[in-house]
Amino acid sequence: MDSHEDQKATISRMAEAATSFLASLAADQRSIAQVEFSPAAGRKTWHYTPVERAGLMLKQMDATQINLAHRLLATGLSGRGVHEAKAIISLEPILGEMERWKSKWKRDSARYYVTIFGTPGDKEKWGWRFEGHHISVNFTIVNGEVIGPTPLFLGSNPARVLHGDQEGLRALIDEEDVARDLLSSLDADQKRVAIVHTEAPSDILTRNSELVTDELQREPAGLSTRDMSTAQRATLRQLIEVYVGRLPDSLADQELRRVIPELPLEVRFAWSGSEERGRGHYYRVVGSTFLAEYDCTQNDANHIHAVWRDLINDFGEDALRRHYVHSH
Repeated sequence: MDSHEDQKATISRMAEAATSFLASLAADQRSIAQVEFSPAAGRKTWHYTPVERAGLMLKQMDATQINLAHRLLATGLSGRGVHEAKAIISLEPILGEMERWKSKWKRDSARYYVTIFGTPGDKEKWGWRFEGHHISVNFTIVNGEVIGPTPLFLGSNPARVLHGDQEGLRALIDEEDVARDLLSSLDADQKRVAIVHTEAPSDILTRNSELVTDELQREPAGLSTRDMSTAQRATLRQLIEVYVGRLPDSLADQELRRVIPELPLEVRFAWSGSEERGRGHYYRVVGSTFLAEYDCTQNDANHIHAVWRDLINDFGEDALRRHYVHSH
């Protein structure tokens, strides 16, 4: 099966899983879970912080429905991505214990939401989202074969569990470790360009904004791949693969085919904050069409935010534009 057929098979699995999930719901549940495919229905409104969201919560579902919701999520993530998502969800009770009564938000591993936009399998356009604290998985399907798999956000608080039964657990390992491998491989001259601020920002710069380019254009660019060695570019590619590797193989391949040709040209790596483990740090990898952005500063630098975005096709917007031009 070629890559195009692999991608169509992935989309078919998504449509089947979304349809099965909706079919399991009572009418009142379905009215919450399924909305129209439009910005007015919140299709491009996404969050990674603990806020109330549109969609049907896992805690509003029975066991069968929860299983079907997780089955849908698994169609949009690789095995590693599913493992990371489950680890992130498992941290919510731990975070609740850490906060005790300090937070008004009730930490709950069932406080994750599923939203279906439009009708699964629609030949023109439909989409879905699985979202809650530190997870935002978004998919847009156009013409049954073009897919927009971004924004794709995973976070972790704590980044490393310091106490209790899960002591030592790190939900997002490679997002930090591979970036540190790249940073440590740079010589002094390269670091002077790559390290753009001595203080790390308090969060990813782009937050949950719909458009991300303005925030990036105001920042120093960082170290270009043109000024990296072959081995350093290979490590940067490995770091990109960490982010796209959250997706199923067919979609990860799609993302790699899109971004890897940029590597010899003008992809930039920027670091802010301390080089020392356990201290606040931030980095981003930016090409002309993509962004990987990471921050670990909050909660004594034990709280990770890491997102993969398409600077042209977030929420499938470029595919939708082409669809409308072709159709009308």
